[in-house]
Amino acid sequence: MNEGKPTKVKWWSRPRPQDPPGPAEGAAPAPDVVTPGGAAELSPGTALPDTGERPRADGDDGHDDGDYELERPKPAQPAQLAEAAQPAEAVPLPAHSTGALRGEAPVERRATPATPTAERPAPLHAPDPYSTPPYGRPGPWAPAPPVQHPAATPPQGTALPPPQAPAPPPSPLSTPWQNYDPWAPVPAPLQQNGAAVATRDQRRGRVRKALIGGAVLLALVSGGVGGITGAYLERNGGLGDVELPQAGAEPIGRAPDSVAGIAARALPSVVTLHVSGTAESGTGTGFVLDDRGHILTNNHVVEPAGADGDISVTFHSGDTAKATVVGRDSGYDLAVVKVTGVTGLKPMTLGNSDNVQVGDPVVAIGAPFDLEGTVTSGIISAKQRPITAGGDSDGSDVSYVDALQTDAPINPGNSGGPLLDAQARVIGINSAIRSAAGGSDPDSGQAGSIGLGFAIPVNQARRVAEELINTGRATHPVIGVTLDMDYTGDGARVGTKGGDGGPAVTEGGPGDKAGIEPGDVITEVDGRRVHSGEELIVKTRAHRPGDRLELTLERDGKERKISLVLGSSDGNR
Repeated sequence: MNEGKPTKVKWWSRPRPQDPPGPAEGAAPAPDVVTPGGAAELSPGTALPDTGERPRADGDDGHDDGDYELERPKPAQPAQLAEAAQPAEAVPLPAHSTGALRGEAPVERRATPATPTAERPAPLHAPDPYSTPPYGRPGPWAPAPPVQHPAATPPQGTALPPPQAPAPPPSPLSTPWQNYDPWAPVPAPLQQNGAAVATRDQRRGRVRKALIGGAVLLALVSGGVGGITGAYLERNGGLGDVELPQAGAEPIGRAPDSVAGIAARALPSVVTLHVSGTAESGTGTGFVLDDRGHILTNNHVVEPAGADGDISVTFHSGDTAKATVVGRDSGYDLAVVKVTGVTGLKPMTLGNSDNVQVGDPVVAIGAPFDLEGTVTSGIISAKQRPITAGGDSDGSDVSYVDALQTDAPINPGNSGGPLLDAQARVIGINSAIRSAAGGSDPDSGQAGSIGLGFAIPVNQARRVAEELINTGRATHPVIGVTLDMDYTGDGARVGTKGGDGGPAVTEGGPGDKAGIEPGDVITEVDGRRVHSGEELIVKTRAHRPGDRLELTLERDGKERKISLVLGSSDGNR
């Protein structure tokens, strides 16, 4: 029993809306009884109205294709229409109806008047034997008829309220998916609910902000990664093997007036001397004078060899040869040795020391501490610097040099080496240094250079070398007087007697002829002031024998000027 329960209507069983057929001609409407819940039941003995359908036999479906059609209703007569318009009377329900069984009072139901139906149009499509929507039975898009539920039957004798019209169906929701009909026209394009749609400028602004933010983020990440990587590489020394950068190959040539250019031209002419004798030995430097094998050096370099010592010469190419002494002079501290059997000698070009000016660049080459081929550079610090070097305790073998002073480093072993100008020409022979310990001999084992080096001017060395090569002896220019070396006043004073006890002024000598007398004080030579006897000797030996000198002297508090011609001597006076 399904009383009181709603009936679930299936989509394929929902009736298709159509005009209700009228009653058959001559047939009276069949009364029915409506229960309080709205369910209608036929009274016993009530015949069904004639619908005009023809009966079908078993196995006869009425059509070859399985479909059937109701006969078209006949048009209603005017009398029938009037009768249908009258209100129907209540028809009592049988006693065995649902309400009667429950003891409820019967409910009268008024018959629904029939309305005339229009002629049904012919179908626009062929019948569908499978009743497939939309061409078959009503589909899910057709509105379903309202479902009526039986109401509770009141006790017998209770008056029922008049039936009320059913409440109108709720208005459809504004959703596009309710009662969806695929063939219905689209009312309006769907719109997104919520925030408004961004404009093109807004979208561009968002894209621009996103790009800027991404770039900033990328820069921060890159900087952080780079910093961490750099710190790691710096701390750990990089990755893989270390390859240090290095400059490529360059031309080996240098400017001729550069230190490198000067050294390149002068080194082939510089030699190193190793001297050994019975008492001592030493090392010095020299340079080639000519292609005959003559080499100029200092006297104190070859002096240890004596008469039967050994002198070995090493050239820049590494070749060595034995050498012999041609001549030497202790007053000028110069000596000439000669090698034989050597070819390919390259003589050194000699310059002019009179052209040298203070501040000119110079280069010194030698073998300090037996380090042959050592090149140093500097400038001319002073000219005509009177120095004395060497000598014995009795005052013999003292060298008097009117030297060139330089700050080019000169050390023991540089003695006899050349002092070169910017054209790689010899302007002096390195001979002495002034060390912090007070020594002046570069080979005396004292401290090294402190920037005070002295060289014999090449003009003086050239004259002495020529005399040593030609005669084996060097001549000294002399005035012909004996000086008082103990005089402490300003100038050089002529002694009262000679060194051998004779007169202080040599009879017939240059001084005697010029009128010099014992006790005179010589204060100037060629207009230049002299302050001691050693300085007068240096100024004198800077000339050749036969040169004329202009002297200024004082006698009895009076100043006199005299002129004389220098004489010649092989002594140290």
